Amino acid sequence: MNVILIEPAFPSNQREFARALHAVGARVIGVGERPADYLDDELKHWLFHYERIGNVCDESALHDVVDGIRRRVRVERLEATIEAHVLPAAHVREACGIPGTSVRTAYLCRDKPAMKEALREAGVPTAQSAGIESRDEALTFVERVGFPVVVKPRSSAGAASTTRAASLDELERALAECQVGRGGTAAIEEFVEGHEGFYDTLTVGGRVVHEFATHYYPNVLEGMRQRWISPMFVTTNRLWAEGYEEVRRLGDQVIRALGIETSPTHMEWFYGPKGLRFSEIGCRPPGVGAWDVYCAANEFDLYAEWARAITGQPSREKPSRRFACAMMALRPDRDGTVVGYEGVEEIERRYGQWIVASHFPAPGNATQPVEAGYMANAWIRMRHPDYDQLREMMMVAANTIRMTAR
Repeated sequence: MNVILIEPAFPSNQREFARALHAVGARVIGVGERPADYLDDELKHWLFHYERIGNVCDESALHDVVDGIRRRVRVERLEATIEAHVLPAAHVREACGIPGTSVRTAYLCRDKPAMKEALREAGVPTAQSAGIESRDEALTFVERVGFPVVVKPRSSAGAASTTRAASLDELERALAECQVGRGGTAAIEEFVEGHEGFYDTLTVGGRVVHEFATHYYPNVLEGMRQRWISPMFVTTNRLWAEGYEEVRRLGDQVIRALGIETSPTHMEWFYGPKGLRFSEIGCRPPGVGAWDVYCAANEFDLYAEWARAITGQPSREKPSRRFACAMMALRPDRDGTVVGYEGVEEIERRYGQWIVASHFPAPGNATQPVEAGYMANAWIRMRHPDYDQLREMMMVAANTIRMTAR
């Protein structure tokens, strides 16, 4: 089977999708923005062919490249695993008659107001929301819902450019950031109070084959704005414990409402005074290495399971559920250049057997800003059979490791 994989080289874990497709027998055709000599020998070995494109989000250019490939070989699948690539890929897939996620599904998973409306119509509880193009539309929404509200680009991923506004002044600043009133559009939503997590699946033919529930500590907006916080997310090995049944049930409703067939899914949720509310939905894998966390927690190859689904092969591996697994971001004390670290040896001494992976940029490297994400600077992953014990271990690491910069 010939499978086109968009952007197989960047970010770094994209190579895992190419590896997995090659491992299950697919001929992988890469289309990406990097020159061919950017690809290392191992990645080149996994790719049957590679074509460079100026911008994979340029639908016209992407169509021309895919159509050219399609004229030379039969293309059975065209796959995109990055949020910004999903809708362009769907348009090209539909134009070229290649099976996969539909334009409707990709659009509903990309446009926040349309997504929320589809969920509400399907009976999935979610925040009140609207698309806005002007200050007056934003004020009308606030008059109806009240402060606080959340303002974000209509097609944002994660917490990118997402702002909580609890007053008129804060709302004005959020609108300005999204260029509302100056040609920009945005999504405005009721702020939902509560604990935040996400429910991810590998769905095949509209049926959940693999599923994972994960918790943020603290919630994303807080974790992505405060330098002193070492934010983490922890995937549970207690998926059948009390409380997750409703998450799983609503996840099934989301999949049906958005028409998701064979695809990874990523579903953000909140649980608080108003009960369970689903938030952002993606028909793609989660970012920041979450699948690597799932693989470590469950001692199986989720990428290979995805590749089997994409190529029409049956599932062969089952998650062990032996471990909970966590990933934590470690921030420098300031922006600048990395000087060094304190406490790493202590954590390795105490918890070495439970450390799955880590990354500590060498002294002399430039730091990245806090809002750049969980893997922008240093990070560490750990697993443990007991979820609560793992959280305690991660908190000790957060309070022990120091990353200094100048």
